[in-house]
Amino acid sequence: FLFIYLFLHSATPTEELNGVGNLMDFLDEPFPDVGTYEDFHTIDWLREKSRDTDRHRKITSKSKESIWEFIKSLLDAWSGWLVMLLIGLLSGAETRPLMTSLTRDTPTHDIRDTHSLHQRHTHSSHQKHTLMTTEIRVYLLNYFLYVLWALFFSFLAVSLVRVFAPYACGSGIPEIKTILSGFIIRGYLGKWTLLIKTVTLVLAVSSGLSLGKEGPLVHVACCCGNLFCSLFSKYSKNEGKRREVLSAAAAAGVSVAFGAPIGGVLFSLEEVSYYFPLKTLWRSFFAALVAAFTLRSINPFGNNRLVLFYVEYHTPWYMAELVPFILLGVFGGLWGTLFIRCNIAWCRRRKTTRLGKYPVPEVIAVTGITAVLAFPNPYTRRSTSELISELFNDCGALESSQLCDYINNPNMSRSVDDIPDRPAGPGVYSALWQLTLALVFKIVITIFTFGMKIPSGLFIPSMAVGAIAGRIVGIAVEQMAYHHHDWIIFKNWCRPGADCVTPGLYAMVGAAACLGGVTRMTVSLVVIMFELTGGLEYIVPLMAAAVTSKWVADAFGKEGIYEAHIQLNGYPYLDQDEFTHRTLATDVMRPRRNEPPLAVLTQDSTTVEDVETLIKDTDYNGFPVVVSRESERLIGFVQRRDLILNIKNARQKQDGVVSNSVVYFTEDAPQIPASNPQPLKLRRILNLSPFTVTDHTPMETVVDIFRKLGLRQCLVTRSGRLLGIITKKDVLRHMAQMMNQDPESIMFN
Repeated sequence: FLFIYLFLHSATPTEELNGVGNLMDFLDEPFPDVGTYEDFHTIDWLREKSRDTDRHRKITSKSKESIWEFIKSLLDAWSGWLVMLLIGLLSGAETRPLMTSLTRDTPTHDIRDTHSLHQRHTHSSHQKHTLMTTEIRVYLLNYFLYVLWALFFSFLAVSLVRVFAPYACGSGIPEIKTILSGFIIRGYLGKWTLLIKTVTLVLAVSSGLSLGKEGPLVHVACCCGNLFCSLFSKYSKNEGKRREVLSAAAAAGVSVAFGAPIGGVLFSLEEVSYYFPLKTLWRSFFAALVAAFTLRSINPFGNNRLVLFYVEYHTPWYMAELVPFILLGVFGGLWGTLFIRCNIAWCRRRKTTRLGKYPVPEVIAVTGITAVLAFPNPYTRRSTSELISELFNDCGALESSQLCDYINNPNMSRSVDDIPDRPAGPGVYSALWQLTLALVFKIVITIFTFGMKIPSGLFIPSMAVGAIAGRIVGIAVEQMAYHHHDWIIFKNWCRPGADCVTPGLYAMVGAAACLGGVTRMTVSLVVIMFELTGGLEYIVPLMAAAVTSKWVADAFGKEGIYEAHIQLNGYPYLDQDEFTHRTLATDVMRPRRNEPPLAVLTQDSTTVEDVETLIKDTDYNGFPVVVSRESERLIGFVQRRDLILNIKNARQKQDGVVSNSVVYFTEDAPQIPASNPQPLKLRRILNLSPFTVTDHTPMETVVDIFRKLGLRQCLVTRSGRLLGIITKKDVLRHMAQMMNQDPESIMFN
């Protein structure tokens, strides 16, 4: 009900897309206050931290005045935990229709029932020719309906995204990482994005495309966090505090996506968050706990468990198996490198050619190709989650899957849970060929699917590629151990008639390796995998595969898929890689040679008209204030938006302020004749302690300062005299230039 209330009292979709909303639209419109930021700009972390400290000091001092003020201070202190509770509840609750829809194989569910009906009918006729003819007709009908449903679902998804919420496309994690680093993208976490992404995610996954739901669920959870931030001025008016909530919301998103609350917290810490203090860690854990508890009480999978891929193996792993586990890690690293390079090349082609102008035909074409090629193979026809679940499972006595078609020994008298290794039957070999074709199909089609204008995650497709490869390797090792148990590598741990090798474990290790190769996750990946499957005793194989895949992938490039998409989109994101080039601040600062001098304001000789002209003629975020243009002694720094708001308010409310009024940034304005216009005092908006470096400061230090302090800009001085300015955009462009990349690819401020 809270969500519906907030949603109905907000702007229409057209207004949100155009950036125009009514007064009640407090989710997307900036507050008309000093300190808010323009769209596609970077926040000032130091300033936000200072503002929150001042707010907290004011509340603490007031709490001693009365009981009511003391109660208000307690409410303020507990507001963070309340927001976490609401995020966890909403993230878990809205997952119920999502999960129940995604766990059904929508395009083929009814088709299989129809096929069984026709089979029963045709068998009763006892006519061989009629039987074959009817089976062909049923197969073609199933084929046609499968493709038709897939095209319908994908068309509906891309149409809703294109019309109502363009930001609802893709994974969302690259943009979430950028937002958490301090970048403003108005509307990306808005209510229309939340609503449309939740609906279209079900449609996109149900269409049978090679995509997942986990990344989009992180985006959805962050939208929930942004929604509840609007209820508390502590978060809605401070972009730094808002990002603490969004970091915790990302943890809740992974918690409901995988049923892995601890993995969700580690994922937010390792992969998404830019600023993650200890307080945020505690609150992330609480939000993930509430989300997991809500998910467990709903029981969306119908198995009374928190996870979909729960496995229970009855055989321990052996040291000799580390060799194939490490080889799977190598495969995962190579697959990750191949996928990132091919996907980025395709997405760059989409951005730079006419292909990007036709998102609907692209989605329809990829869906049509996917459906046509996927239906003949039973392993690509079913939903990816069901495929992974089957690949992870161990073969029991009652399993009917082709992967469990082993030749049984009629004299075997063992318990159901302790079935020895057996020779593979014809069904297993048939399944191996089908899995090999499915592996090639998934590798190729995922490259073209990820990045289209529909909600699309990458976790499940990457895990599917690894699970297929791992199951193939597992069956191969199992059959080698059975037929060659006298080899020295098997002799010590695999006796004849023993249950030595578990192919499902290889599938689980392969899934972790491929996911790690694409995302470069390590710690959070291993924790997510053992929470996802319940395989706690198999941590060492998972760790070995995850570390190997990262090493192999890093040998070809340090950036994961999300960092690659951030760079492709030109977002101002400073990664954690070390800057090793020997350049100085003077090499990066502006103005450079043959450029106009730096735009500055003087402390007591600039008129209102001069300030308005400077604001009109430039698009800078702020201006240094100096004693005079001759001395250029630095006094402070003033934000562009603060100037605009204060001049506008002064003209409306302060008598005597005209274009010729002198703007004073000094503490006391001098006495002026009565005939002169009234001066405008703006000392209170002047930052008297802007961050400065000398012109000979190494850029390695400057980059570290920008990264750890979250600066927007840094002034360059020599003996107190202003020389220039370095912005975050300048740092990113310089880093791109040093890595032989196009510096103009950094498009935003």
